[in-house]
Amino acid sequence: MKEFNYTINGTKYTVEIQKQEGNVVELAVNGTSYTVEKEETIEPEPVARPAVTAVAAAAPKKAAAAGSAVKSPLPGVILDITVKVGDTVKTGAKLLTLEAMKMENTIASEYDGKVLEIKVQPGMSVLEGADLVVIG
Repeated sequence: MKEFNYTINGTKYTVEIQKQEGNVVELAVNGTSYTVEKEETIEPEPVARPAVTAVAAAAPKKAAAAGSAVKSPLPGVILDITVKVGDTVKTGAKLLTLEAMKMENTIASEYDGKVLEIKVQPGMSVLEGADLVVIG
């Protein structure tokens, strides 16, 4: 069992990975159990992960196919949208803030391209996999 400690906006979280099978992970956040599923298989890593910002910066850039949608990685409520239709964005650029499980999550662009459509608005609840922003 691996344990990680995070501080987000001044609140401390202890995350314990209890079980992992392929892309399904059972974990506990501050003692509350969750089962989460990743879209791609999670491979166990023998070393500690680098900071999320370093991972995003190292991710290969990809140009958006016409009308590529950035999807919600988990259910939550849209707090803030930082782009508008017509903006040109790069891979890793902040698009919006999504609140899920009492935590603010930055949703970043997965593509280089132009914002063609914003499918959500602040205060709106979204489900996992919902289209948030269309980039082309």
